[in-house]
Amino acid sequence: MSLPRKDLFHLPDGMIYLDGNSLGPLPKAVTDRVQHTLSAEWGEQLIKGWNTCGWMAQPSEVGNTVGRLIGAPEGSVVMGDTLSIKVFQALSAAIAMRPKRKVILSDNGNFPTDLYMAEGLIRLKDAGYELRVVDPEDVTQHIDDTIATVMLTEVDYRTGRKHDMTAITKQAHDAGAVMIWDLAHSAGAIEVDLHGSKCEFAIGCTYKYLNGGPGAPAFIYVRPDLAPQIDPALSGWLGHDAPFAFEQNYRPGQGIERMRVGTPPVLQMAALEAALTVWEGVEMSDIRAASIALCDQFITEVEGRCPDLTLISPRNGNERGSQVSFAFENGYAAMQAVIAKGVIGDFRAPNVMRFGFTPLYIDAGDVTEAVTRIADVLDNKLWDRPEYKTKSRVT
Repeated sequence: MSLPRKDLFHLPDGMIYLDGNSLGPLPKAVTDRVQHTLSAEWGEQLIKGWNTCGWMAQPSEVGNTVGRLIGAPEGSVVMGDTLSIKVFQALSAAIAMRPKRKVILSDNGNFPTDLYMAEGLIRLKDAGYELRVVDPEDVTQHIDDTIATVMLTEVDYRTGRKHDMTAITKQAHDAGAVMIWDLAHSAGAIEVDLHGSKCEFAIGCTYKYLNGGPGAPAFIYVRPDLAPQIDPALSGWLGHDAPFAFEQNYRPGQGIERMRVGTPPVLQMAALEAALTVWEGVEMSDIRAASIALCDQFITEVEGRCPDLTLISPRNGNERGSQVSFAFENGYAAMQAVIAKGVIGDFRAPNVMRFGFTPLYIDAGDVTEAVTRIADVLDNKLWDRPEYKTKSRVT
């Protein structure tokens, strides 16, 4: 396998795209596939498409493709809905498995939606549950026999710091807790072995490193031995054992199928299915090695040319995901000026300039050119212009 595979992506001329950790670029195969779904499937088949075009089977079939990238066995991943919905499903199922325990443990590096969904579930249950949020480095010190479930994002969305999935999952299990991993910044970026970790649940989105497009459906993994026992809190029609029997009462579907909720987003699923073809023949170990090399190069070159930036990501590549973050007092304005120079990263409050590295379409030459443009912005204080200081809704 050779990297990168730039020819498989639509990348605007002159742009160096270092924001695939927020929204992946458009794989060229997606355009024709979505057009086919619109015209030949929806346009010509209409309602028949659910049967003739395989729309109803898409969540499981695409789930198996995603599963191969995250070390999940066949039939243990299903697609659909949003990441927030999948967090709610996993968390509600997890606490139901430990009814005598009342503590949900997470850390302040977790993505906010995970914490928000936990807060909402706690209010809804109104049964004395507590969300305990600690510093990432202190998580293991707080895992004890009071914890119902440990819910963590493997790779911190701000700094790229990476938790040790295997070690933390084992510690959670030794304490009798259920383990949930959010793979939003892991899937397609680093090697993941869900089966080997023995975690009960994992969730993640597909619009970042998997390039599924804005609003692409999320996924949920349930450990195969548990799937037949899970009682879904969101008992949607398509999670029913026989949806078209139209029974008045809910009966959960078989295995992972019971974690389906709403109608599959057919157009988004078609886009994602086509996007995933860029992974054919790719080994995640090769992606990971290339990612570490690109990030290491970026750190070295930025620190050599941009002394005003302070590295906040782990320096050791094995301890971070596929992104590098630097702190800068005027980080928002500086990032807008960098974007204006054709290097696309993003900003995370309060002062973080964040850059993602995807070896599928980024190479060493891109890294050097990106640093040259970033240095120009900082050396000449191009960020100190009014147009770069007005915050947009999305940062």
